[in-house]
Amino acid sequence: MAKGEGAESGSAAGLLPTSILQSTERPAQKEPKKKKQQLSVCNKLCYALGGAPYQVTGCALGFFLQIYLLDVAQVGPFSASIILFVGRAWDAITDPLVGLCISKSPWTCLGRLMPWIIFSTPLAVIAYFLIWFVPDFPHGQTYWYLLFYCLFETMVTCFHVPYSALTMFISTEQTERDSATAYRMTVEVLGTVLGTAIQGQIVGQADTPCFQDLNSSTVASQSANHTHGTTSHRETQKAYLLAAGVIVCIYIICAVILILGVREQREPYEAQQSEPIAYFRGLRLVMSHGPYIKLITGFLFTSLAFMLVEGNFVLFCTYTLGFRNEFQNLLLAIMSAVPFLILVALMESNLIITYAVAVAAGISVAAAFLLPWSMLPDVIDDFHLKQPHFHGTEPIFFSFYVFFTKFASGVSLGISTLSLDFAGYQTRGCSQPERVKFTLNMLVTMAPIVLILLGLLLFKMYPIDEERRRQNKKALQALRDEASSSGCSETDSTELASIL
Repeated sequence: MAKGEGAESGSAAGLLPTSILQSTERPAQKEPKKKKQQLSVCNKLCYALGGAPYQVTGCALGFFLQIYLLDVAQVGPFSASIILFVGRAWDAITDPLVGLCISKSPWTCLGRLMPWIIFSTPLAVIAYFLIWFVPDFPHGQTYWYLLFYCLFETMVTCFHVPYSALTMFISTEQTERDSATAYRMTVEVLGTVLGTAIQGQIVGQADTPCFQDLNSSTVASQSANHTHGTTSHRETQKAYLLAAGVIVCIYIICAVILILGVREQREPYEAQQSEPIAYFRGLRLVMSHGPYIKLITGFLFTSLAFMLVEGNFVLFCTYTLGFRNEFQNLLLAIMSAVPFLILVALMESNLIITYAVAVAAGISVAAAFLLPWSMLPDVIDDFHLKQPHFHGTEPIFFSFYVFFTKFASGVSLGISTLSLDFAGYQTRGCSQPERVKFTLNMLVTMAPIVLILLGLLLFKMYPIDEERRRQNKKALQALRDEASSSGCSETDSTELASIL
Protein backbone atom coordinates (compact mmCIF):
# COMPACT_ATOMS: atom_id res chain seq x y z
CA MET A 1 0.00 0.00 0.00
CA ALA A 2 2.88 2.39 0.74
CA LYS A 3 4.19 1.88 -2.77
CA GLY A 4 0.89 2.87 -4.31
CA GLU A 5 0.64 5.94 -2.12
CA GLY A 6 4.15 7.11 -3.03
CA ALA A 7 3.54 6.75 -6.75
CA GLU A 8 0.33 8.70 -6.57
CA SER A 9 1.94 11.54 -4.60
CA GLY A 10 4.89 11.77 -6.96
CA SER A 11 2.74 12.06 -10.06
CA ALA A 12 0.66 14.86 -8.58
CA ALA A 13 3.53 16.87 -7.08
CA GLY A 14 4.07 19.10 -10.08
CA LEU A 15 0.36 19.80 -10.67
CA LEU A 16 -1.16 20.61 -7.28
CA PRO A 17 -0.31 22.86 -4.35
CA THR A 18 1.24 21.27 -1.27
CA SER A 19 -1.85 21.92 0.88
CA ILE A 20 -4.05 20.02 -1.54
CA LEU A 21 -1.60 17.12 -1.70
CA GLN A 22 -1.53 16.91 2.09
CA SER A 23 -5.31 16.83 2.22
CA THR A 24 -5.40 13.93 -0.22
CA GLU A 25 -2.69 12.04 1.64
CA ARG A 26 -4.23 12.23 5.11
CA PRO A 27 -6.79 9.45 4.63
CA ALA A 28 -4.06 7.16 3.30
CA GLN A 29 -1.88 7.86 6.34
CA LYS A 30 -4.68 6.74 8.65
CA GLU A 31 -5.45 3.61 6.63
CA PRO A 32 -3.01 1.25 8.38
CA LYS A 33 -4.69 1.98 11.72
CA LYS A 34 -8.10 1.16 10.29
CA LYS A 35 -6.80 -2.01 8.69
CA LYS A 36 -5.76 -3.54 11.99
CA GLN A 37 -8.72 -5.49 13.33
CA GLN A 38 -7.97 -6.64 16.84
CA LEU A 39 -10.40 -9.04 18.49
CA SER A 40 -11.00 -8.57 22.18
CA VAL A 41 -10.84 -11.44 24.62
CA CYS A 42 -14.62 -11.20 24.93
CA ASN A 43 -15.05 -11.59 21.16
CA LYS A 44 -12.77 -14.62 21.13
CA LEU A 45 -14.61 -16.23 24.04
CA CYS A 46 -17.98 -15.60 22.39
CA TYR A 47 -16.68 -17.19 19.20
CA ALA A 48 -15.13 -20.13 21.06
CA LEU A 49 -18.32 -20.91 22.98
CA GLY A 50 -20.05 -21.50 19.66
CA GLY A 51 -18.05 -24.69 19.27
CA ALA A 52 -19.41 -26.22 22.48
CA PRO A 53 -22.90 -27.28 21.22
CA TYR A 54 -21.50 -29.51 18.49
CA GLN A 55 -18.99 -31.19 20.81
CA VAL A 56 -21.37 -31.60 23.77
CA THR A 57 -24.15 -33.18 21.73
CA GLY A 58 -21.71 -35.14 19.59
CA CYS A 59 -20.03 -36.78 22.59
CA ALA A 60 -23.34 -37.60 24.25
CA LEU A 61 -24.65 -39.22 21.08
CA GLY A 62 -21.37 -40.90 20.24
CA PHE A 63 -20.87 -42.55 23.60
CA PHE A 64 -24.46 -43.31 24.57
CA LEU A 65 -26.77 -43.54 21.55
CA GLN A 66 -25.82 -47.11 20.71
CA ILE A 67 -26.33 -48.50 24.22
CA TYR A 68 -29.46 -46.34 24.61
CA LEU A 69 -31.03 -47.84 21.49
CA LEU A 70 -30.08 -51.39 22.49
CA ASP A 71 -30.79 -51.44 26.23
CA VAL A 72 -33.19 -48.54 26.96
CA ALA A 73 -35.29 -48.11 23.84
CA GLN A 74 -34.85 -51.88 23.28
CA VAL A 75 -34.41 -51.54 19.54
CA GLY A 76 -32.93 -54.69 18.01
CA PRO A 77 -29.25 -54.68 17.01
CA PHE A 78 -30.09 -54.79 13.31
CA SER A 79 -32.52 -51.86 13.59
CA ALA A 80 -30.01 -49.96 15.73
CA SER A 81 -27.34 -50.47 13.08
CA ILE A 82 -29.73 -49.09 10.45
CA ILE A 83 -30.46 -46.02 12.59
CA LEU A 84 -26.78 -45.34 13.27
CA PHE A 85 -25.64 -45.90 9.70
CA VAL A 86 -28.44 -43.96 7.98
CA GLY A 87 -28.19 -41.13 10.53
CA ARG A 88 -24.44 -40.73 10.09
CA ALA A 89 -24.64 -41.17 6.31
CA TRP A 90 -27.37 -38.55 6.08
CA ASP A 91 -25.30 -36.30 8.33
CA ALA A 92 -22.41 -36.68 5.90
CA ILE A 93 -24.60 -35.91 2.88
CA THR A 94 -26.00 -32.75 4.45
CA ASP A 95 -22.54 -31.21 4.87
CA PRO A 96 -21.87 -30.56 1.15
CA LEU A 97 -25.53 -29.69 0.61
CA VAL A 98 -25.43 -27.08 3.35
CA GLY A 99 -22.08 -25.89 2.04
CA LEU A 100 -23.68 -25.44 -1.40
CA CYS A 101 -26.58 -23.46 0.04
CA ILE A 102 -24.29 -21.28 2.13
CA SER A 103 -22.07 -20.51 -0.86
CA LYS A 104 -25.20 -19.29 -2.67
CA SER A 105 -26.41 -17.24 0.30
CA PRO A 106 -26.23 -13.45 -0.05
CA TRP A 107 -24.67 -11.19 2.53
CA THR A 108 -27.22 -9.71 4.94
CA CYS A 109 -27.03 -7.24 7.78
CA LEU A 110 -26.16 -10.23 10.01
CA GLY A 111 -23.64 -11.62 7.55
CA ARG A 112 -23.82 -14.65 5.28
CA LEU A 113 -23.21 -17.38 7.88
CA MET A 114 -24.93 -16.13 11.03
CA PRO A 115 -28.56 -16.46 9.76
CA TRP A 116 -27.98 -20.20 9.34
CA ILE A 117 -26.89 -20.49 12.97
CA ILE A 118 -29.86 -18.46 14.20
CA PHE A 119 -32.60 -20.36 12.38
CA SER A 120 -31.19 -23.87 12.90
CA THR A 121 -30.82 -23.65 16.69
CA PRO A 122 -34.52 -24.02 17.74
CA LEU A 123 -35.14 -27.03 15.51
CA ALA A 124 -31.87 -28.64 16.57
CA VAL A 125 -32.64 -28.53 20.29
CA ILE A 126 -36.17 -29.91 19.76
CA ALA A 127 -34.93 -32.79 17.62
CA TYR A 128 -32.11 -33.57 20.07
CA PHE A 129 -34.50 -33.82 23.00
CA LEU A 130 -36.86 -36.14 21.11
CA ILE A 131 -33.99 -38.50 20.26
CA TRP A 132 -33.83 -39.41 23.95
CA PHE A 133 -37.60 -39.90 24.32
CA VAL A 134 -39.04 -43.41 24.22
CA PRO A 135 -42.41 -43.37 22.37
CA ASP A 136 -45.33 -45.58 23.39
CA PHE A 137 -45.56 -47.36 20.03
CA PRO A 138 -42.84 -50.05 20.09
CA HIS A 139 -43.35 -51.12 16.46
CA GLY A 140 -42.63 -47.63 15.13
CA GLN A 141 -39.63 -46.81 17.29
CA THR A 142 -37.14 -47.37 14.49
CA TYR A 143 -38.83 -44.72 12.33
CA TRP A 144 -39.10 -42.35 15.31
CA TYR A 145 -35.39 -42.43 16.11
CA LEU A 146 -34.40 -42.40 12.45
CA LEU A 147 -36.55 -39.32 11.81
CA PHE A 148 -35.35 -37.22 14.72
CA TYR A 149 -31.76 -38.39 14.49
CA CYS A 150 -31.61 -37.33 10.83
CA LEU A 151 -33.43 -34.07 11.61
CA PHE A 152 -31.02 -33.22 14.41
CA GLU A 153 -27.98 -34.04 12.28
CA THR A 154 -29.35 -31.79 9.54
CA MET A 155 -29.90 -28.88 11.93
CA VAL A 156 -26.56 -29.29 13.69
CA THR A 157 -24.89 -29.30 10.27
CA CYS A 158 -26.66 -26.02 9.49
CA PHE A 159 -25.10 -24.76 12.72
CA HIS A 160 -21.61 -26.23 12.56
CA VAL A 161 -20.68 -25.77 8.89
CA PRO A 162 -21.24 -21.98 8.96
CA TYR A 163 -19.68 -21.81 12.41
CA SER A 164 -16.56 -23.60 11.17
CA ALA A 165 -16.36 -21.35 8.12
CA LEU A 166 -16.78 -18.35 10.43
CA THR A 167 -13.11 -18.81 11.35
CA MET A 168 -12.18 -17.12 8.08
CA PHE A 169 -14.54 -14.16 8.65
CA ILE A 170 -14.08 -13.10 12.27
CA SER A 171 -11.00 -11.09 11.28
CA THR A 172 -8.79 -10.38 8.30
CA GLU A 173 -5.70 -10.69 10.51
CA GLN A 174 -4.16 -14.18 10.49
CA THR A 175 -2.79 -13.78 14.01
CA GLU A 176 -6.27 -12.96 15.29
CA ARG A 177 -7.71 -16.01 13.53
CA ASP A 178 -5.04 -18.22 15.06
CA SER A 179 -5.72 -16.80 18.52
CA ALA A 180 -9.48 -17.27 18.14
CA THR A 181 -8.89 -20.83 16.91
CA ALA A 182 -6.84 -21.54 20.03
CA TYR A 183 -9.74 -20.32 22.17
CA ARG A 184 -12.10 -22.49 20.14
CA MET A 185 -9.94 -25.60 20.52
CA THR A 186 -9.83 -25.10 24.28
CA VAL A 187 -13.59 -24.74 24.56
CA GLU A 188 -14.21 -27.73 22.29
CA VAL A 189 -11.95 -29.93 24.41
CA LEU A 190 -13.88 -28.77 27.47
CA GLY A 191 -17.12 -29.39 25.54
CA THR A 192 -16.22 -33.02 24.91
CA VAL A 193 -15.51 -33.50 28.61
CA LEU A 194 -18.67 -31.60 29.60
CA GLY A 195 -20.94 -33.59 27.29
CA THR A 196 -19.46 -36.87 28.49
CA ALA A 197 -19.68 -35.81 32.14
CA ILE A 198 -23.29 -34.60 32.01
CA GLN A 199 -24.62 -37.59 30.12
CA GLY A 200 -22.50 -40.13 31.97
CA GLN A 201 -23.03 -38.87 35.51
CA ILE A 202 -26.80 -38.39 35.18
CA VAL A 203 -27.42 -41.66 33.36
CA GLY A 204 -24.93 -43.52 35.56
CA GLN A 205 -26.98 -42.73 38.66
CA ALA A 206 -30.00 -44.61 37.27
CA ASP A 207 -30.49 -48.26 38.17
CA THR A 208 -30.67 -49.86 34.73
CA PRO A 209 -32.22 -53.34 35.03
CA CYS A 210 -30.56 -56.28 33.31
CA PHE A 211 -31.16 -60.01 32.95
CA GLN A 212 -28.60 -62.53 34.15
CA ASP A 213 -29.42 -65.11 31.48
CA LEU A 214 -31.93 -64.82 28.68
CA ASN A 215 -33.35 -68.37 28.71
CA SER A 216 -36.60 -70.05 29.64
CA SER A 217 -35.57 -70.67 33.26
CA THR A 218 -35.35 -66.97 33.95
CA VAL A 219 -38.65 -65.98 32.34
CA ALA A 220 -40.55 -66.76 35.54
CA SER A 221 -38.20 -64.70 37.68
CA GLN A 222 -38.42 -61.87 35.19
CA SER A 223 -42.21 -61.95 35.45
CA ALA A 224 -42.04 -61.99 39.25
CA ASN A 225 -39.85 -58.90 39.23
CA HIS A 226 -41.71 -57.20 36.39
CA THR A 227 -42.90 -54.28 38.52
CA HIS A 228 -39.41 -53.52 39.82
CA GLY A 229 -37.88 -53.89 36.37
CA THR A 230 -40.49 -51.61 34.78
CA THR A 231 -39.97 -48.95 37.44
CA SER A 232 -36.19 -49.07 37.09
CA HIS A 233 -36.47 -48.91 33.31
CA ARG A 234 -38.66 -45.82 33.51
CA GLU A 235 -36.18 -44.18 35.86
CA THR A 236 -33.46 -44.84 33.31
CA GLN A 237 -35.57 -43.24 30.59
CA LYS A 238 -36.13 -40.18 32.79
CA ALA A 239 -32.38 -39.95 33.44
CA TYR A 240 -31.70 -39.80 29.71
CA LEU A 241 -34.36 -37.10 29.28
CA LEU A 242 -32.89 -35.09 32.16
CA ALA A 243 -29.42 -35.26 30.62
CA ALA A 244 -30.89 -34.21 27.27
CA GLY A 245 -32.61 -31.23 28.91
CA VAL A 246 -29.36 -30.03 30.52
CA ILE A 247 -27.45 -30.37 27.24
CA VAL A 248 -30.20 -28.53 25.35
CA CYS A 249 -29.90 -25.60 27.78
CA ILE A 250 -26.14 -25.48 27.20
CA TYR A 251 -26.72 -25.56 23.43
CA ILE A 252 -29.10 -22.58 23.57
CA ILE A 253 -26.90 -20.50 25.89
CA CYS A 254 -23.78 -21.00 23.78
CA ALA A 255 -25.65 -20.25 20.54
CA VAL A 256 -27.06 -17.00 21.96
CA ILE A 257 -23.60 -15.89 23.15
CA LEU A 258 -22.13 -16.66 19.72
CA ILE A 259 -24.85 -14.72 17.90
CA LEU A 260 -24.57 -11.66 20.14
CA GLY A 261 -20.79 -11.59 20.49
CA VAL A 262 -19.45 -12.26 16.97
CA ARG A 263 -19.72 -10.26 13.77
CA GLU A 264 -18.66 -11.43 10.31
CA GLN A 265 -16.10 -9.46 8.31
CA ARG A 266 -15.42 -9.71 4.59
CA GLU A 267 -11.99 -9.87 3.03
CA PRO A 268 -11.08 -6.65 1.15
CA TYR A 269 -10.24 -8.54 -2.03
CA GLU A 270 -13.48 -10.54 -1.77
CA ALA A 271 -15.60 -7.40 -1.60
CA GLN A 272 -14.21 -6.32 -4.98
CA GLN A 273 -15.49 -9.47 -6.70
CA SER A 274 -18.91 -9.29 -8.31
CA GLU A 275 -20.03 -12.82 -7.37
CA PRO A 276 -18.49 -15.97 -5.84
CA ILE A 277 -17.19 -18.88 -7.83
CA ALA A 278 -19.67 -21.48 -9.10
CA TYR A 279 -20.08 -24.27 -6.55
CA PHE A 280 -19.08 -27.25 -8.67
CA ARG A 281 -16.17 -25.41 -10.21
CA GLY A 282 -15.05 -24.46 -6.72
CA LEU A 283 -15.49 -28.08 -5.63
CA ARG A 284 -13.20 -29.28 -8.43
CA LEU A 285 -10.56 -26.73 -7.47
CA VAL A 286 -10.81 -27.62 -3.77
CA MET A 287 -10.55 -31.35 -4.40
CA SER A 288 -7.50 -30.86 -6.60
CA HIS A 289 -5.62 -28.94 -3.90
CA GLY A 290 -2.89 -31.32 -2.69
CA PRO A 291 -2.49 -30.13 0.94
CA TYR A 292 -6.25 -30.38 1.46
CA ILE A 293 -6.40 -33.97 0.20
CA LYS A 294 -3.53 -35.04 2.49
CA LEU A 295 -5.05 -33.30 5.50
CA ILE A 296 -8.56 -34.61 4.93
CA THR A 297 -7.37 -38.19 4.43
CA GLY A 298 -5.26 -38.17 7.58
CA PHE A 299 -8.14 -36.70 9.53
CA LEU A 300 -10.42 -39.40 8.09
CA PHE A 301 -8.41 -42.24 9.60
CA THR A 302 -7.74 -40.63 12.99
CA SER A 303 -11.32 -39.46 13.51
CA LEU A 304 -12.63 -42.86 12.40
CA ALA A 305 -10.49 -44.48 15.08
CA PHE A 306 -11.95 -42.20 17.76
CA MET A 307 -15.48 -42.79 16.44
CA LEU A 308 -15.06 -46.54 16.87
CA VAL A 309 -13.85 -46.10 20.44
CA GLU A 310 -16.54 -43.54 21.20
CA GLY A 311 -19.39 -45.64 19.88
CA ASN A 312 -18.38 -48.86 21.63
CA PHE A 313 -16.56 -47.75 24.78
CA VAL A 314 -19.57 -47.89 27.13
CA LEU A 315 -20.39 -51.41 25.94
CA PHE A 316 -16.69 -52.32 26.24
CA CYS A 317 -16.50 -51.10 29.86
CA THR A 318 -19.81 -52.73 30.75
CA TYR A 319 -19.38 -56.18 29.23
CA THR A 320 -15.73 -56.80 28.34
CA LEU A 321 -14.07 -55.19 31.36
CA GLY A 322 -17.06 -55.80 33.66
CA PHE A 323 -17.29 -52.24 35.05
CA ARG A 324 -21.04 -51.74 34.70
CA ASN A 325 -21.20 -49.21 37.55
CA GLU A 326 -18.00 -47.33 36.70
CA PHE A 327 -18.28 -46.49 32.99
CA GLN A 328 -19.63 -42.98 33.62
CA ASN A 329 -16.52 -42.13 35.66
CA LEU A 330 -14.13 -43.66 33.14
CA LEU A 331 -15.75 -41.58 30.40
CA LEU A 332 -14.64 -38.41 32.18
CA ALA A 333 -11.05 -39.29 31.36
CA ILE A 334 -10.92 -41.65 28.40
CA MET A 335 -10.06 -40.33 24.93
CA SER A 336 -8.13 -43.03 23.17
CA ALA A 337 -4.49 -43.10 22.00
CA VAL A 338 -2.38 -45.94 20.59
CA PRO A 339 -0.09 -46.80 23.58
CA PHE A 340 -2.97 -46.70 26.02
CA LEU A 341 -5.23 -48.81 23.80
CA ILE A 342 -2.49 -51.43 23.59
CA LEU A 343 -2.23 -51.45 27.39
CA VAL A 344 -6.00 -51.84 27.77
CA ALA A 345 -6.03 -54.67 25.24
CA LEU A 346 -3.24 -56.64 26.92
CA MET A 347 -3.86 -56.09 30.62
CA GLU A 348 -6.13 -58.06 32.90
CA SER A 349 -9.39 -56.48 34.02
CA ASN A 350 -8.22 -54.04 36.71
CA LEU A 351 -10.19 -50.93 37.69
CA ILE A 352 -7.23 -48.87 38.98
CA ILE A 353 -5.12 -49.51 35.86
CA THR A 354 -8.11 -48.69 33.65
CA TYR A 355 -8.52 -45.32 35.40
CA ALA A 356 -4.80 -44.57 34.94
CA VAL A 357 -4.99 -45.48 31.26
CA ALA A 358 -8.08 -43.30 30.80
CA VAL A 359 -6.40 -40.25 32.35
CA ALA A 360 -3.23 -40.71 30.28
CA ALA A 361 -5.21 -41.19 27.07
CA GLY A 362 -7.12 -37.98 27.70
CA ILE A 363 -3.90 -35.98 27.40
CA SER A 364 -3.32 -37.01 23.79
CA VAL A 365 -6.82 -36.82 22.29
CA ALA A 366 -6.82 -33.05 21.80
CA ALA A 367 -3.71 -33.13 19.64
CA ALA A 368 -4.88 -36.13 17.61
CA PHE A 369 -8.50 -35.11 17.05
CA LEU A 370 -8.76 -31.33 17.33
CA LEU A 371 -5.45 -30.03 15.97
CA PRO A 372 -6.36 -30.95 12.36
CA TRP A 373 -9.15 -28.36 12.63
CA SER A 374 -6.57 -25.68 13.42
CA MET A 375 -4.58 -26.77 10.34
CA LEU A 376 -7.50 -26.28 7.95
CA PRO A 377 -7.35 -22.42 7.85
CA ASP A 378 -3.71 -22.72 6.72
CA VAL A 379 -4.82 -24.95 3.85
CA ILE A 380 -7.51 -22.43 2.86
CA ASP A 381 -4.99 -19.58 2.91
CA ASP A 382 -2.66 -21.65 0.74
CA PHE A 383 -5.52 -22.21 -1.70
CA HIS A 384 -6.36 -18.49 -1.80
CA LEU A 385 -2.80 -17.69 -2.78
CA LYS A 386 -2.94 -20.14 -5.67
CA GLN A 387 -6.46 -19.05 -6.70
CA PRO A 388 -6.59 -15.35 -5.71
CA HIS A 389 -9.49 -14.49 -8.01
CA PHE A 390 -11.91 -17.03 -6.54
CA HIS A 391 -13.74 -16.58 -3.27
CA GLY A 392 -16.67 -18.16 -1.44
CA THR A 393 -14.96 -21.58 -1.23
CA GLU A 394 -14.65 -21.63 2.57
CA PRO A 395 -17.94 -23.53 3.14
CA ILE A 396 -16.81 -26.12 0.58
CA PHE A 397 -13.57 -26.70 2.47
CA PHE A 398 -15.26 -27.07 5.83
CA SER A 399 -18.28 -29.07 4.66
CA PHE A 400 -16.29 -31.68 2.74
CA TYR A 401 -13.76 -31.80 5.57
CA VAL A 402 -16.36 -33.55 7.69
CA PHE A 403 -18.30 -35.25 4.88
CA PHE A 404 -15.88 -38.13 4.45
CA THR A 405 -15.30 -38.60 8.16
CA LYS A 406 -19.02 -38.62 8.98
CA PHE A 407 -19.85 -41.03 6.17
CA ALA A 408 -17.01 -43.35 7.18
CA SER A 409 -18.03 -43.17 10.83
CA GLY A 410 -21.59 -44.07 9.87
CA VAL A 411 -20.33 -47.10 8.00
CA SER A 412 -18.07 -48.08 10.90
CA LEU A 413 -20.81 -47.76 13.54
CA GLY A 414 -23.27 -49.65 11.38
CA ILE A 415 -20.76 -52.43 10.82
CA SER A 416 -19.78 -52.52 14.50
CA THR A 417 -23.42 -52.85 15.59
CA LEU A 418 -24.03 -55.56 13.02
CA SER A 419 -20.89 -57.32 14.27
CA LEU A 420 -22.37 -57.36 17.75
CA ASP A 421 -25.59 -58.80 16.33
CA PHE A 422 -23.71 -61.57 14.54
CA ALA A 423 -21.68 -62.24 17.69
CA GLY A 424 -24.91 -62.84 19.63
CA TYR A 425 -25.46 -59.59 21.57
CA GLN A 426 -28.20 -60.00 24.20
CA THR A 427 -30.31 -56.90 24.82
CA ARG A 428 -30.33 -55.82 28.50
CA GLY A 429 -28.19 -58.76 29.48
CA CYS A 430 -26.03 -58.42 32.59
CA SER A 431 -23.30 -60.30 30.73
CA GLN A 432 -22.58 -61.16 27.13
CA PRO A 433 -21.16 -64.22 25.31
CA GLU A 434 -17.40 -64.43 24.88
CA ARG A 435 -17.73 -63.69 21.17
CA VAL A 436 -19.38 -60.34 21.98
CA LYS A 437 -16.61 -59.49 24.44
CA PHE A 438 -13.96 -60.35 21.87
CA THR A 439 -15.72 -58.28 19.19
CA LEU A 440 -15.88 -55.26 21.51
CA ASN A 441 -12.20 -55.69 22.34
CA MET A 442 -11.29 -55.57 18.65
CA LEU A 443 -13.55 -52.58 17.97
CA VAL A 444 -12.13 -50.52 20.83
CA THR A 445 -8.45 -51.46 20.65
CA MET A 446 -6.97 -53.13 17.56
CA ALA A 447 -9.03 -51.43 14.83
CA PRO A 448 -8.40 -47.88 16.20
CA ILE A 449 -4.68 -48.61 16.55
CA VAL A 450 -4.37 -49.48 12.85
CA LEU A 451 -6.43 -46.45 11.79
CA ILE A 452 -4.42 -44.02 13.94
CA LEU A 453 -1.13 -45.32 12.55
CA LEU A 454 -2.41 -44.83 8.99
CA GLY A 455 -3.52 -41.30 9.87
CA LEU A 456 -0.15 -40.42 11.38
CA LEU A 457 1.59 -41.67 8.23
CA LEU A 458 -0.54 -39.33 6.11
CA PHE A 459 0.06 -36.39 8.46
CA LYS A 460 3.78 -37.01 7.99
CA MET A 461 3.26 -36.19 4.29
CA TYR A 462 1.45 -32.90 5.06
CA PRO A 463 3.30 -30.23 3.01
CA ILE A 464 2.51 -26.98 4.88
CA ASP A 465 5.25 -26.57 7.48
CA GLU A 466 5.93 -23.52 9.63
CA GLU A 467 8.16 -21.87 7.02
CA ARG A 468 5.57 -22.20 4.29
CA ARG A 469 2.92 -20.96 6.69
CA ARG A 470 4.91 -17.78 7.40
CA GLN A 471 5.42 -17.20 3.69
CA ASN A 472 1.71 -17.62 3.03
CA LYS A 473 0.91 -15.17 5.81
CA LYS A 474 3.18 -12.50 4.29
CA ALA A 475 1.80 -13.08 0.80
CA LEU A 476 -1.81 -12.86 2.00
CA GLN A 477 -1.07 -9.66 3.89
CA ALA A 478 0.44 -8.19 0.71
CA LEU A 479 -2.71 -9.19 -1.17
CA ARG A 480 -4.90 -7.49 1.41
CA ASP A 481 -2.74 -4.38 1.34
CA GLU A 482 -3.00 -4.28 -2.44
CA ALA A 483 -6.78 -4.60 -2.28
CA SER A 484 -7.02 -1.90 0.39
CA SER A 485 -4.67 0.35 -1.57
CA SER A 486 -6.77 -0.13 -4.69
CA GLY A 487 -9.92 0.85 -2.84
CA CYS A 488 -8.12 3.80 -1.26
CA SER A 489 -6.76 4.92 -4.63
CA GLU A 490 -10.22 4.93 -6.13
CA THR A 491 -11.46 7.14 -3.29
CA ASP A 492 -8.49 9.47 -3.62
CA SER A 493 -9.02 9.74 -7.37
CA THR A 494 -12.62 10.81 -6.81
CA GLU A 495 -11.56 13.43 -4.26
CA LEU A 496 -8.78 14.59 -6.58
CA ALA A 497 -11.20 15.03 -9.46
CA SER A 498 -13.55 17.11 -7.32
CA ILE A 499 -10.64 19.30 -6.17
CA LEU A 500 -9.44 19.89 -9.73
